[in-house]
Amino acid sequence: MPSSSERAAASRQERIQFYKEILRDCLDRRPSGARQKIARVLGTHRSFVSQITNPADPTAIPARHVALILELVHASPNERERFLAAYHQAHPKQSAKLKTDTDLPLKTVHIEIPVLPDPSAQAALEDLVRDTVSRLVAIARMQSDSAKEE
Repeated sequence: MPSSSERAAASRQERIQFYKEILRDCLDRRPSGARQKIARVLGTHRSFVSQITNPADPTAIPARHVALILELVHASPNERERFLAAYHQAHPKQSAKLKTDTDLPLKTVHIEIPVLPDPSAQAALEDLVRDTVSRLVAIARMQSDSAKEE
């Protein structure tokens, strides 16, 4: 008969598995390379992203990455709500640390890029611009968080 701590660990793992299944469903609808894109934006390795998005792996998703990952996988409002509820169930103490889109006010900036004759090159250029901006925003958020902690 399993001890209460073994049952608690199994229950926690089931809750982690549940929110990772929601994330995996979002990722499965994205084009190939989505995990690599997440790794690039987070400044980590693809293997780490594979760990934190695999329902069978017990590695939790760090709270500081949740909002950005949900943004990168284009989670719908319903998926976000379900994911965040499941994340809170799995990590009630970490939920307070979740970064939201309101942590820093956002400003929309319009830039001009050339229209290329090759549609795939155009898409690649637009993805590069989006990825670069996402990484810069992530860095700005980390810098803002570091300044708040000091």
